Amino acid sequence: MQINAVLFDIDGTLVDTNDMHVLAWEEAFAGVGAAFDRKVIHDQIGKGTDMLVPTLLPDADEARREALGERHGEIFKAKYLDTAKPFAHAHAVLADAHGLGQRVVLASSASEPELEHYIDLLDARDLIAATTSGDDVEKTKPAPDIFATALKKLPGIDPGGVIGVGDTPYDIEAAAKCGIAAVAVRSGKFKDAQLQSAGAIAIYDDVAALLAD
Repeated sequence: MQINAVLFDIDGTLVDTNDMHVLAWEEAFAGVGAAFDRKVIHDQIGKGTDMLVPTLLPDADEARREALGERHGEIFKAKYLDTAKPFAHAHAVLADAHGLGQRVVLASSASEPELEHYIDLLDARDLIAATTSGDDVEKTKPAPDIFATALKKLPGIDPGGVIGVGDTPYDIEAAAKCGIAAVAVRSGKFKDAQLQSAGAIAIYDDVAALLAD
């Protein structure tokens, strides 16, 4: 298989933020009197507000969902964003793919401001061919919109020549809906069984292990 493009998730894949998002969501939910075990919240990380909130608060109307999403974003930005660190060799794995002539895409459900922050954090501006964020689509992962939008930014590249890299079952599912095979990393703290059942074609501990292989 010739790989012409690689679509990388960011949170939990390239940058160590999943636990931070759990805490930010926990605080946002507490603000409306809702409490969940942190593992319950963690198992929804990887989804955007549009998918995460209805799963945990199915009776919440659109206004409440949006308010919770905005509050989560405010908390995450204020308390966690500036302390987030890339995983080891996160820049190197992007540089390696770029050096092989593959189109590198950051395909994330994060907001556009967070995406811009991560591009600089990863020192990736000269390496990436395109990006997608949660602001670009109607529905976030596990809906296919994020990856479908990314494909539209790669004219002439067939999904069969594209690989996705992500840390959650939702990355794997979203890629599969676009005909894209996906590799999973364990750095987002999802169980192998969850990643395998979603359809991951391989699982690595982290992007450093992926790079080494």
